[in-house]
Amino acid sequence: MLAYYYATMQLIPALDLLGDYAVRLEQGDFDRVLFRQPVEEFMGRIVATGPDFIHIVDLEGARDGELRTDVVQRCTALAGSIPLQVSGGIRTIASAERALDAGATRVIVGTAVWAKREALAAFVGALGDRLVVALDVRDGALSVRGWKSSTDIRVEDALERCSAAGVARLHVTAIERDGTMQGPDLGLYEQVCASGIAVVAAGGVRHDADLAALADVGCEAAVMGVGYLKRLGLEIDS
Repeated sequence: MLAYYYATMQLIPALDLLGDYAVRLEQGDFDRVLFRQPVEEFMGRIVATGPDFIHIVDLEGARDGELRTDVVQRCTALAGSIPLQVSGGIRTIASAERALDAGATRVIVGTAVWAKREALAAFVGALGDRLVVALDVRDGALSVRGWKSSTDIRVEDALERCSAAGVARLHVTAIERDGTMQGPDLGLYEQVCASGIAVVAAGGVRHDADLAALADVGCEAAVMGVGYLKRLGLEIDS
């Protein structure tokens, strides 16, 4: 079994879905596909290593703004007893609940919670700790709609809103590092961990030294994409 922890740091493997394939994109760009493998084959590799969680991203759902419950059901069946955190196209409380009903243990929501001031509190009230709020960060501000749209919401403002609303957990992605194998943005994660909210880090996580550094700044867990492929000995395009 692969080592999934550094001290108290949990390592969560990522499975990004595009059509019938597990893929890895560089910086979320659909034209920069680094890896492609049939989803059943790749999920089998993940399940065989016995992680405590699997991170599922429905890239088409994120791009098109519509949850695909069949994708959640399919991944749930393939994962067996391993719980899933699911994201991609969850734009309403109702769609979040459908994802949970389809088998997700927790849902990651970004675009919808930042659309209106009152939306964040509404999602927290409805979903509680089953909700993970996404902070997808580029140049110090949040991006939404599958990272295709920028906002004027700065990280510090987002953290204040999350603390006020009682958010239990954040999923924080340094977009410029995603798929690049350049290492995590430790300054960003130190900033968000100072909020006292549990933080799952994503973007550029390569190896155990990165997990150690993320644990040192206070992260609860880290999602690993390209770095995880390398752990499995799989080839990626460069």
